Amino acid sequence: MKLITKSAKLANVLYDIRGPIMDAAKQMEEEGQKLIKLNLGNLAVFGFDAPEEVQQDMIRNLPASAGYSDSKGIFAARKAVMHETQRQGIKGVTLDDIYLGNGASELISMATNALLDNGDELLLPSPDYPLWTASTSLAGGTPVHYLCDESNGWMPRLDDIRAKITPKTKGIVVINPNNPTGVLYSDELLRGIIDIAREHGLVILADEVYDKVLYDGVKHTAIASLSTDVLTLTFNSLSKSYRSCGYRAGWLVVSGPKKQAQDYIEGLNMLANMKLCSNVPGQWAIQTALGGYQSINDLTGEGGRLRRQRDLAYELITAIPGVSCVKPSAALYMFPRLDPKVYPITDDRQFFLELLKETKVMLVQGTGFNWAAPDHFRIVFLPHEEDLREAIGRIAKFLESRRKSMQPASVPVAESLLK
Repeated sequence: MKLITKSAKLANVLYDIRGPIMDAAKQMEEEGQKLIKLNLGNLAVFGFDAPEEVQQDMIRNLPASAGYSDSKGIFAARKAVMHETQRQGIKGVTLDDIYLGNGASELISMATNALLDNGDELLLPSPDYPLWTASTSLAGGTPVHYLCDESNGWMPRLDDIRAKITPKTKGIVVINPNNPTGVLYSDELLRGIIDIAREHGLVILADEVYDKVLYDGVKHTAIASLSTDVLTLTFNSLSKSYRSCGYRAGWLVVSGPKKQAQDYIEGLNMLANMKLCSNVPGQWAIQTALGGYQSINDLTGEGGRLRRQRDLAYELITAIPGVSCVKPSAALYMFPRLDPKVYPITDDRQFFLELLKETKVMLVQGTGFNWAAPDHFRIVFLPHEEDLREAIGRIAKFLESRRKSMQPASVPVAESLLK
């Protein structure tokens, strides 16, 4: 029989957050093994509940949710997003500039498909949230990664962005706050990116899903609020700030010089019509979430659960010899570095697969986030403090065993913090 093969468009698609390590973990769970999962930012499984008033609004509006909505979304939700853009200082946004989708993920796919022809290039950060690279490839585009500089707190290097621009470059993706590093970009850096986009006629695609998950009193600035003459697409959702991943409620906002982008906007409208509409019950949650009590501040503020868990995870992971990390000021992740002199890893996927099998702790290797060197990994600090201590303690013992095999004279791990 003739073999049925996958599309060649998938050749450059990578999403190791749900990749081979996840497949191995599933098999282990089917065998009855209990795992600690530090690989996925799925808040509900760690006891972070969506705000009760948001849940109630969805329940009460279920009778009105059986039919299709407008392809861009229901009026009340889009109006709430419009008011949110006004709060952020983004100028000139109307209801017609707002698209609701099944999470930001669907809208990212829609935006890249509408923008890119075969061979067009899109600038993306390295490391990145891999959905961006995958969506670029699936749209027929070529992902081109610019460097985020760990020695400078993971801030992108503007000179590297400029060096990567070619006549085929259509846009630049900015993930702020950043996943996987947890860094928050400065206004100065954002203005530098805007200047580059302005100079080269690039579209800015701003992934700001973690804009409310902030620590230590830092403030987020929407990049679209810093210009009116650069076309900017801003992506956000209820998934993280409102602990509602499964509601699949996201939005895309178009701002800037829309007259010059009418043809592109027509493409967005065509794709929005093709999907008919996004999940209607989830749309009803948006107005209540954006206009209600912002309970995320209780979780990220002094003494809040997310703040405590971030501090603990950072303290424990950096106590391991040969492991360093930039402390995140936002989001739910950190991106530690394994010193190659201490851990001379050649295949980080295999390394963390071995870690999973030996420790029953799930992590995602750095190359899964389009980081070139096999010397990083992402850790999610969502589990309760007791589970974090247990998980990172197991990681520390695994790394100690690797140090002994690779570096016989290695320094023993600091055990005191792991008790």
